[in-house]
Amino acid sequence: MKKLTLFSIFLAAVVIILGAYTRLTDAGLGCPDWPGCYGNLTVPLSEEKVAQANAAFPERPVEAFKAWNEMIHRYFAGTLGLCVLAIAIIAIRQRDKGTPVKLPLLLLGLIIFQAALGMWTVTLNLLPVVVMGHLLGGFSVLSCLFILYLRLRNTAGDASKIKQAPIASAMHDQDITDLPQAKVFQRNLKLFAFIGLGVLVTQIALGGWTSANYAALACTEMPVCESGWQERIDLAGAFSVPDADNYEFGAHDYGERVTMHIVHRFGAVITFLYLLALGISVLVSRYTTSKQKYVGAFMLVALCTQVALGLSNIIFMLPLAVAVMHNAVAAVLLLSLLNLIFTVFLALENDNVFGTEKRNTGSFSGSKSLQGAGAFSIHEAPLHDPLNASTSSHILPKAPGGFHG
Repeated sequence: MKKLTLFSIFLAAVVIILGAYTRLTDAGLGCPDWPGCYGNLTVPLSEEKVAQANAAFPERPVEAFKAWNEMIHRYFAGTLGLCVLAIAIIAIRQRDKGTPVKLPLLLLGLIIFQAALGMWTVTLNLLPVVVMGHLLGGFSVLSCLFILYLRLRNTAGDASKIKQAPIASAMHDQDITDLPQAKVFQRNLKLFAFIGLGVLVTQIALGGWTSANYAALACTEMPVCESGWQERIDLAGAFSVPDADNYEFGAHDYGERVTMHIVHRFGAVITFLYLLALGISVLVSRYTTSKQKYVGAFMLVALCTQVALGLSNIIFMLPLAVAVMHNAVAAVLLLSLLNLIFTVFLALENDNVFGTEKRNTGSFSGSKSLQGAGAFSIHEAPLHDPLNASTSSHILPKAPGGFHG
């Protein structure tokens, strides 16, 4: 199941990239029906089938390039749906072995809803709310698959293979009395990481709204927009859905698109500063584990790459490859932040287990000498590192709260 989940993560990433490519090549209506294409399972290519397709949909004649973009995206999305269905079935059959069940079932529900959004994207002629929801649904599926993979990777069987590290090593050779401060730091890190997750998801939604309304090039000057942008701000109009028969190429006026673009830019600045501060705090703190420092460094690299891609979209007038990568790196940044949150859950869970074992298995010998020499010993049962991701083989290292199913 772990390998299938990993493969599904790859598929979900491909589907997100293909979805961005389809949208950016204006192929969202490359096939005007669903789930097929002009009534076929593949793009009509023969003269006879093309003639039949054009007769059935005279308002949208066949464009093979756009149609293939749309259908390839659907093929990969359908394959992903089958993989998620298989994961859900395996999870139900193996529920007695401790395999997560709620998260796979949630994934299955998300995939079904994603399919419905894909259909509505076509039948409602690229309604912006549906297009943005489809994008967020894809990111949600990818995120849930990634969390499921992290949980499966940290099962008791895998954790027993991890070499235990002494507490002093995880604490960077700090005295054991620093453990309360470390626990407070981890709790604060969890809070601020969840806030960062909210900020990042909001920014992704703003990007999706900007793209769905074809406002990516509404502003082409730096640092904010063309002169006179202050007079064009219209928040109410920018975040409304005007009446239109077809939303392809946008239905908002120029001022509303400028507003969308500017809000997305300001959101990018806020997101960058917040995640930058979060990542640096993880790197410089002595109360973070080596795993958290690695994840924090990776998150900062992804963050800087994303900002560079966003600037390149403006400077070079939205080149296709850069715009697609902007979507892909957003997914990478989201997963790195989720990974950081998961490491915090593991650290706090291990710390709670440590506190329980300390009360049940022994006491420190020589408290006065402990304060003087900074050394300690524990009788009877061995302890594990409370802040390291490793744990003893008899403890199931599951993260509490939202990461449990």
